[in-house]
Amino acid sequence: MDDEILTLKEVAEYLKVNEKTVYRLAADQKLPGFKVGHSWRFKKRDLDQWIQNQQHKK
Repeated sequence: MDDEILTLKEVAEYLKVNEKTVYRLAADQKLPGFKVGHSWRFKKRDLDQWIQNQQHKK
């Protein structure tokens, strides 16, 4: 499913990092995400593209 929406916790598990790291990156607009009320949400497709872009920055 291309339009899968993930929670902050799911993103932390997906990236294998702490939830606080995901929150900080999202709040600093370094990780693609959006807020629904007070909760962060992330499109898996956008995260996969972000990962690819990070790999090319080496």
